[in-house]
Amino acid sequence: MRLFVIVFLLMSLCPYAPLLAANGANSPGSQRSITDRSISIPEWKDWKRVFFLEDYNTRIVILGTTLLGMSAGMIGSFALLRKRALMGDALSHATLPGIALAFILATSFGMNGKTLPVLLSGAAISGLLGIASILMIRNLTRLKEDAALGIVLSVFFGAGVALLGIVQQMQTGHAAGLESFIYGKTASMVASDAWLIGSAGLSCMLISIFLYKELTLLCFDEGFAHSRGFPVVLLDMILMGLVVVVTIIGLQAVGLILMISLLVIPPAAARFWTEKIFYLSFVATILGALSGMVGSAMSAIFPNLPSGAMIVLVATSMFLVSMVFGVPRGILIRKLRRYQLNRKVDRQHLLRSIYEYLEAHNLLTDQTNQLVPIKDLYQMRSWLPADLHSIIHRASQQDLLQTVDGNQIRLTPLGLTEAARIVHEHRLWELYLITYADVASSKVDRDADAIEHVLEPEVISELETLLSQQSSTDILPSPHTLQLKPGNSDSSAPDSRRPGS
Repeated sequence: MRLFVIVFLLMSLCPYAPLLAANGANSPGSQRSITDRSISIPEWKDWKRVFFLEDYNTRIVILGTTLLGMSAGMIGSFALLRKRALMGDALSHATLPGIALAFILATSFGMNGKTLPVLLSGAAISGLLGIASILMIRNLTRLKEDAALGIVLSVFFGAGVALLGIVQQMQTGHAAGLESFIYGKTASMVASDAWLIGSAGLSCMLISIFLYKELTLLCFDEGFAHSRGFPVVLLDMILMGLVVVVTIIGLQAVGLILMISLLVIPPAAARFWTEKIFYLSFVATILGALSGMVGSAMSAIFPNLPSGAMIVLVATSMFLVSMVFGVPRGILIRKLRRYQLNRKVDRQHLLRSIYEYLEAHNLLTDQTNQLVPIKDLYQMRSWLPADLHSIIHRASQQDLLQTVDGNQIRLTPLGLTEAARIVHEHRLWELYLITYADVASSKVDRDADAIEHVLEPEVISELETLLSQQSSTDILPSPHTLQLKPGNSDSSAPDSRRPGS
């Protein structure tokens, strides 16, 4: 038994062995090897150093990645709404052969092939060729855009990997560091790189703000924009050009593989918080900036964690939080609204069933004998006993009805008024469907039941005007026979539906 416990403890500690070894290496009297890639728990001074931006290189990196996240979030909002998000993925992969060719040509002419302007110029040319290839394949062949994206992405990336192999074989080599454009490496960022990223990113943001109205119209209604005389093709080219610039300046920080995440994740996360494009782009800009800032800070605190991956993981965490807790499109708020709608539908079904029962038995005018047996309600709808009693209990708490002797219910004055309104709106919509939509009276009850619970007051007013109803208090007669007793063969009655159907 003791042997089993010892083995179990050793197996439990195995996943933490690298971390324990790292802590032991950082203990007093020990030195950490420069080849040690384990992840250790940072000390307070490390957190303080990054939090207060005490290191010059940390300030440069965080500034550059923050500006990159801001520009990517804003431009990505328009690209996402334009349904061109994956175009950025193909573009980022298409930049790799341009980077390798720029290094080869610069080295051949005796220049420093690792300077960022030279490499980014090659990436821009290669990226534009990739976009041109996608457009050519889409317009000159029968292939759709997704196939063109896949072809260009794989071909250009494969060509880039092959060119990197050639670079490694060059006698003048010195190609170490080019691979960082694949995964990103912010540690090599200098002040000039940060200024380049910042100036290019801010320029893209200013252009998108200046063309906000035109780009919004392009994203939502291209045909209307064309009919109003807007240069749709030129605007589309400008938008793709902005995507090209943002993608290229982000290669060093995030890498060409993960750059698409900064263009897609912040706008997608912002979509859960707003319905308006202005606030969407604003929130996406904030989320992109936070992703770059926090991701770079985490990479500085944990040096062995790549910055590009940390930026993407931070953005992903924000997306998950937005997806769950976002208002008005988050999962929780949508579940809550669906729950509230189902309870509203159940309540309206109950009140309408009671009103129709009283109407069929000529009890609406008899204030002293408006008791409805609960057992008679079961045959009007496919209610389960537990569900019906729960609905009755909630309605009684809202002062809509009263329970008498445990097996009968009576509408209160408030409940009778609410039931009359519900029945009026239901039959108003039924009459509209019969009159203007040619829906048969035997089927109109089910069709009306699908929409009556979400009719706005303005729609009700328009229906009353259209159908020449003088007063909203006038209750229309039912256009079909009400089924209140077993054995009635009228198929139009609502006896086969559950509450909320």
